[in-house]
Amino acid sequence: MEQMVQIRCKNNKKILNVSIGSTLSDIFSFSGLTMEYGPISARVNNKIEGMHYRVYNCKDVEFLSLRHPSALRAYTRSLFFVLCKAVHDLYGTGHVVINVPVSNGYHCDLHIGHQVTDADVAAIRKRMQEIVAAAIPIHRHQATTEDAIRMFREMGTVSKVKLLEGLGSLYTTYYEIDGYVDYYYGSMLTNTEQLTLFGVEPYFGGILLRVPSPQDPSRLGELVRQDKMFDIFMEHHHWQDILGISTIGDLNKAVEEGKSNGLIQLSEALQEKKIAQIADEIAKRKNVKMVLIAGPSSSGKTTTCKRLSVQLAVNGIHPIGISLDDYFVNREQTPRDETGDYDYEHLHALNIPLLNEQMNALFRGEEVELPRYNFQMGRSEKSGRRLRLQGNEVLVLEGIHALNPELTASIPNDQIFRVYASALTTILLDTHNYIPTTDNRLLRRIVRDYKYRGVSACDTIRRWPSVRRGENRWIFPYQENADAMFNSAMLFELAVLKNQALPLLEQVPENCEEYAEAYRLMKFLRYIHTIKEDQIPPTSLLREFLGGSSFKY
Repeated sequence: MEQMVQIRCKNNKKILNVSIGSTLSDIFSFSGLTMEYGPISARVNNKIEGMHYRVYNCKDVEFLSLRHPSALRAYTRSLFFVLCKAVHDLYGTGHVVINVPVSNGYHCDLHIGHQVTDADVAAIRKRMQEIVAAAIPIHRHQATTEDAIRMFREMGTVSKVKLLEGLGSLYTTYYEIDGYVDYYYGSMLTNTEQLTLFGVEPYFGGILLRVPSPQDPSRLGELVRQDKMFDIFMEHHHWQDILGISTIGDLNKAVEEGKSNGLIQLSEALQEKKIAQIADEIAKRKNVKMVLIAGPSSSGKTTTCKRLSVQLAVNGIHPIGISLDDYFVNREQTPRDETGDYDYEHLHALNIPLLNEQMNALFRGEEVELPRYNFQMGRSEKSGRRLRLQGNEVLVLEGIHALNPELTASIPNDQIFRVYASALTTILLDTHNYIPTTDNRLLRRIVRDYKYRGVSACDTIRRWPSVRRGENRWIFPYQENADAMFNSAMLFELAVLKNQALPLLEQVPENCEEYAEAYRLMKFLRYIHTIKEDQIPPTSLLREFLGGSSFKY
């Protein structure tokens, strides 16, 4: 008699009895569900699995469409796989480096023996379309890690060999499309025909691989120019060349060889040099009276502000810090979000007319009394702090809206210098597996929220989608307005954050939805060898999250 297992389908709240060993694809077909843009993957007992996954005992299953971030990651990984196969088919020994996320897509370097031409891009696009149209199964294989390392070494994929050598696992999962094999971190689609939408465009000497919009998977993400963002990514790749580290495999090897201290010192020096260069640029602009610093959550804006202030002082400029939080409107005047709650991240939660009035008065040499916001009462009050700018003084303000032109609409642009700070992760797992910059920031926030606010990792993960929505609305559209961009991420930092982040992630209960994200992050951190926190200097930007900073916050 055929053995059966019970599946609780969370999509339709039904109990399904299916054959033991059924795949998630089989179960979806049996369920009678229909799903626009899916299913791509599923949450199985609050772990994300691909549709290849087989069930051998009772499970809770929730199928995910392309609107879900985990499903979009699986779609994007599978698209990377098809791109790499297309380049392999066309150029033999040529290879791809999945470089950086930019312009609502992914910049990819192509190493094909010559400079990439428009004809190359067209040929790659055509070959990818052929692979998709051929509806080729994407097979999932498992081998001993020793055999997988041997296979990838014979293929000449050095970065994968380094990564797997440092992982220490007995078995490794890899994927195959029509004889072409590759290793990817995370689940994949089951067939190339599911990759219904993508774009391939020439971009800065390589290509831009475009993916569906998270908001509307029926169309590609809008192609926006992000030249300044791309430049800062490339600057950090140059730094990586100086350090000799581009992948996690390289980092792990440096840690094993006892080189972590030198790596930290050089990384910190490069970062301080960048901050000094920004301060020098501000000093050259004699009309500047205000420095605005913006960036998304956990980008290190506060420490960036403090370190930049030190470097401004080196240039003979006296920085005067002002908190944008003190310009909140009274609570009852705060805009409300779609649920009816106060939206404190809305631009008009700030008293913009008062801010502009006081700043212009200061620039005219007048004295003003700065406001103070009483968060307990939800009221704007007089602070008693009176301010008049002297000749060598410059105002320094940091906040999420600092690059929005509406914030300083009546202040002449030549009096403002804008800085965008973010943790733009440039180190790769291997050449085909990039590390999302949001993962870096989320790990920082998990550590900081627990240490300074008593907030659990579960609660931080639960709030993260709301934080991201606010960033997409109020921060990212204005980042190219910056006069200077500062990347606060460091190549070694994940190896340090791991020490504090892992124990917090392990506390997330398996029976809550946030466990899926916690499990993914824990699995990711397993790739990285740890670096002890005591090697980090007290002035490091990382100390904003780890504790032990010599700056006062």
